[in-house]
Amino acid sequence: MAIQTQSPKISKAGMATKATDFKAVKEFITHNFRHFNSAVIIDAAEAYCEHLRNGNKMMVTLGGAMSTAELGITLAEMIREGKVHAITCTGANLEEDVFNLVAHDHYKRVPQYRNLTAEQEVELREQGMNRVTDTCIPEEEAMRRIERQVLKFWQKADQEKKRYFPYEYMYQLLNSGVIKEHYQIDPKDSWLLAACEKNLPIFTPGWEDSTLGNIFVANVMRKEVSNFQVVKSGLEQMAYLIEWYKENTKTKSIGFFQIAGGIAGDFPICVVPLIEQDLKEKVSLWGYFCQISDSTTSYGSYSGAVPNEKITWGKLDGNTPRFIIESDATIVAPLVFAYVLATQ
Repeated sequence: MAIQTQSPKISKAGMATKATDFKAVKEFITHNFRHFNSAVIIDAAEAYCEHLRNGNKMMVTLGGAMSTAELGITLAEMIREGKVHAITCTGANLEEDVFNLVAHDHYKRVPQYRNLTAEQEVELREQGMNRVTDTCIPEEEAMRRIERQVLKFWQKADQEKKRYFPYEYMYQLLNSGVIKEHYQIDPKDSWLLAACEKNLPIFTPGWEDSTLGNIFVANVMRKEVSNFQVVKSGLEQMAYLIEWYKENTKTKSIGFFQIAGGIAGDFPICVVPLIEQDLKEKVSLWGYFCQISDSTTSYGSYSGAVPNEKITWGKLDGNTPRFIIESDATIVAPLVFAYVLATQ
C-alpha cells in the first residue's frame, strides 16, 4: 500500500504576528477557558505576565520535538519581544529548528502515521525520510546539508585551538550567511534565528543524543576533527548556567517555563540547589514555575512530578507561583505564548 504523504503548508495569510492578532486569541481563551486544564492555561499565562511586569526574566525549556512541531512560529516572537531570556533544550530541538529552516519544502507529513506497517516504515527509511510522529525529516536536504556546513566551523575551531558550546556553533553558522540561500520558511518563524539575533544563551544538556552530536562523534573518529574538546561538555554548560543564574538574580528572579519533560527540564532546574547546597552560596530560588506535560504523576517520573515536589529539593519556594498543565504542549504552548504576547 502506498504511503499517503502531504507537503507541509506555510500559511501566509492570517498568521498571528502582531499584538492585535494575538489579542483575538487571548479574548477567545479568556471567554472559553473557564475550568480544569483550560483555566490553568489562563492562570499560568497571567502569572507569566506578572512575573515579567515585575522586571524578572524567564527561561523556557524545550523537550520532545517542539522544533519539528514548528513551535518557533510563536516562540520566536516571544524571544523578539523580550519575553524569553534563555533557552534550555535538547540537542534535537537545537538542530531541528535549523533543519526546518533550510529543508521545510522537502519535509513530508504522514497523516495516517498510526496505521503504517513495518514495510511502509522501511520504505520511508529507504527514501531517507526520518519520521517524527507524523512528520518526516529529509536526510539529505536537512541533516547532510547542515552537516557539510557546520563541520567547517568545528574544523576552524579545531585549527585555532578554540572551544565552543553547541549553540555557539549554530550561531556561527547562522551569522555566516552560508545557509541563507536555502531558507524555505519565513525567517521570523525560526526561534533559533530570533535567539541568535538576541544572543540568548542556549543550554543543551546531553547534546551527544542528537543527530549533529552523533555526526560530530563520527567526524572525530574519522579524524576530520582532532578531538572531542572542540565542543564544550555538559558539565561546562552547568558551570556556565551557574554564572548566568547568579548574575541575573542579583536583584530580580528568573522564572521557569517547562515544555515537556526530560533532561531539558531536569538539567537547568537543578542549578539552584547546586548553588545553595553544593557551592554553599546564597541564591534566589526560581521565581515562577509552569510545566506543560502529558506525563502521568506516578511511578517516580521526574517529568510527571507535581511542582510541589520541587519544594523539597530546594528548587521552588512554598509561595512560588507554580502550575502544571496536563495536556499536549504543541497545542497549549502556542496559546500561552499568544496570551502573553497580547498582554502589555
